[in-house]
Formats: sequence, structure tokens, C-alpha cells
Amino acid sequence: MLGIQHFELFLIAGIMLNLTPGSDTIYILSRSIAQGKRAGIYSVLGISSGIAVHTLLAALGLSIILSTSAAAFMIVKIIGAIYLGYLGLTSFLAKENQLLALTDNVMTAREIYLQGLLTNVLNPKVALFFLSFLPQFIAPANPYGLLPFVCLGFTFLTTGTIWCFSLVLFSSHMTKFLRNNRTASLVTNKLCGAIYLGLGLKLLMTEK
Repeated sequence: MLGIQHFELFLIAGIMLNLTPGSDTIYILSRSIAQGKRAGIYSVLGISSGIAVHTLLAALGLSIILSTSAAAFMIVKIIGAIYLGYLGLTSFLAKENQLLALTDNVMTAREIYLQGLLTNVLNPKVALFFLSFLPQFIAPANPYGLLPFVCLGFTFLTTGTIWCFSLVLFSSHMTKFLRNNRTASLVTNKLCGAIYLGLGLKLLMTEK
């Protein structure tokens, strides 16, 4: 499909990353709790714009490098597998959830959007996700150039935006749940850790 392989695995991995509480989750909840749903919506728009930036940068860079250099493909594959292993181990061994204390600072809509954008663009977890994941889901004989990279990136953008708007809609309930339900947090950590470790092993076995 458009130079993409194992799309269902990419979808699962992307959704799991969306569901894992991180800086994006913290930011959206903090704005929603502090200033209401309108502020939460602006924070989601900023973060979604950041994902679009990551998508375009990854598509432009990776599509050129990986299509012309077997050595570059191997390097990206190894780095990606190491990073996935790190994500898997840290998630699997984590004993607490990652939701931090919420802030009460009042911000304008523009400030909320820009901070959401920067929160995502400067998040190395998101950048490494794209650099680690996208190559293994692109077919070796890809005749479509940038298209499969863009399709995968915007698939992740779509699932992430849906999840983020859900956070805004149920912000008060979600905050209480993530902060207080230690059992659910531990189960999520173990599940995400196992998935990342499995995907890291799969990436190591991927051939150009």
C-alpha cells in the first residue's frame, strides 16, 4: 500500500505512544485544568502542528538518505533498535506514572499554541520515534518517494490528535485517574515496555 509495509504494527505502536503519559499529556491537562477546554484545544492544535513538523522533516531527510545508502539504513536501524530498547526497559521498570503537578499560570491563546508547538517540536522522544519507526515500515522497493513517510506521519498525527482532544474533553477525570490509579499506571508501563522491546527486536531483523 503506497510503499508501506506492516501498517497495522505501525498503527499499534503509534497508538501506544499516544496513550503513554508524557510531556504532551502533561501540557494538555495543565492548560485544560487551569484555563478550561478552549485553552486545551489550543494546546492540542500546537502539539499537532509540532507532529506535522516532525513528519515533514523525517520525510524529507529519511526518504533521501535511506533510499541511497545501505550504511545509513543500517545506522538508523541500530540507533532505532537501541532507542526502542531503552524506551521498553524504562517503561517496563517504571514504578510510578509520569504525570507531574499541574501549573496554574494563565496564558493567552497564542502563547498556549506556541508553547504546545515547541513542547512537541523540541521533544526528543517524538523526533526519535519518527527516526526509529518510519524506516522499518517503508517497503524496500518504494517507488513513491516521500508519500509513504507522509502517510505514516499523518496517521500518527490523526491518532494523536484524537487522543489529545479526548484528554481535553475528559480532562478533570483523566487527571484524577492518571495521578491516583497506581495499578493502571503500572499495567500501562509494563504493556508499553513489552511492546517497545518487541518492536526493537523486530527492527533489528529488518533488512533493506
